[in-house]
Amino acid sequence: MAKNNKLNKWLWKWHFIAGLISLPFILLLSATGIFYLFKTQYEKPIYKPLQEVVAKGTPLTFEEQREIANENAVKKPNSVVVSLDENKSTEFVSGRFGEASSLYVNPYNGEVMGEVLVEDSFMFKVRKLHGELLMGGFGTKIVELIACWMIVLIITGLFIWWPERGWNVKGYFIPRTKLGKRTFYRDVHAISGFWMSALFLLVLAGGLPWTDVWGGAFRWVQEQTNTGFPATWGMYQSEANEGNTKMITLDEMVAKAKTLDLNGKVRVVFPRGKNGVYSITNLNVKDLDTQKMIHFNPYTGEQVLQHNWEDIGVLMRARLWVMSFHQGQFGQWNWLLMLFTGIVLFVMSLSALISYMMRKRKGDWGIPKVPKSFNASKGVMVLIAILGILLPLFGLSVLLIFIFAKINQKLNGKQKVTLT
Repeated sequence: MAKNNKLNKWLWKWHFIAGLISLPFILLLSATGIFYLFKTQYEKPIYKPLQEVVAKGTPLTFEEQREIANENAVKKPNSVVVSLDENKSTEFVSGRFGEASSLYVNPYNGEVMGEVLVEDSFMFKVRKLHGELLMGGFGTKIVELIACWMIVLIITGLFIWWPERGWNVKGYFIPRTKLGKRTFYRDVHAISGFWMSALFLLVLAGGLPWTDVWGGAFRWVQEQTNTGFPATWGMYQSEANEGNTKMITLDEMVAKAKTLDLNGKVRVVFPRGKNGVYSITNLNVKDLDTQKMIHFNPYTGEQVLQHNWEDIGVLMRARLWVMSFHQGQFGQWNWLLMLFTGIVLFVMSLSALISYMMRKRKGDWGIPKVPKSFNASKGVMVLIAILGILLPLFGLSVLLIFIFAKINQKLNGKQKVTLT
């Protein structure tokens, strides 16, 4: 494939600048991402003494255990986890996501085994460092900007690296070892970046839904197209509850949940408000399409509504899939693939930094030169505009670069403004 040599140099210049700015963040994100993959292994010994009990005697009713949880939990529980294991404590859950907490009650003697607040856990801090650099909303936007530029780095890298004169084994499949260390590290970066590009893009797609700007826009599209969760998935009000005074017991709902034989982590969610309902739901990240949300009249125990995975909008299903893939939740193969991806990303970024330090001269940033006669074609500008729309923070950063270039050129007495 014949390449435009001037365009190649122009793309190389911006690939270089973007990489130089992004690399420290990419190294941090890949390292924290790798570490977070070991969340289950890290937390297992922490949860074990809270979850394991000796089955001895007749267990307390779930109503009695709920009273104990209400009296001892930091926040009043809104659900209970259903377990078929007699040697497990009963987990009562309060709140959601980062504000969630779990209190564990020994069902045989009523002892409170302990309570875990997600926001106080070490792995939650790792996740915060990975997602927002421990800087709140501002940090989230920095991470989002880096993710946007990573997409641009991948696209420009593909063009720059694509061979013009056929394929050779060395330099295109395996790093060259006889042309010096700088070439070796350059090859490690380029080869791994090329062959892993599709997977990197998929991982980035799984991270973007957590962001503020892109993620917020995506949620807005879901709302406008009605492709998110059904309005009655998480919250349902039943007018049939009016006039009733006595609810069925939590024990009856737990027994009903057990008969449903749902996969994954099953919870009974407590009614909210006078017209609230009991809800039985399961979280099964290994097999998303088995997830359900079933609502029951809390006074009669009758099922009033059931939602299956197919009832969730297509954009939300896609979003949940890439987010689960991003976290390696689809089983051992997915976990190992994400671990491999994180390691390759870290090594690829580090090798680029080492290669740069080897070629950099003292007092010179080493930014590639672009011929003064070069002008980006309309097609390239249209592509940048499309990326700017699809990735708003990237578009804003390009606009700021253009404004800065224009001011700089005016100060230098130049008329023409380009991004070269």
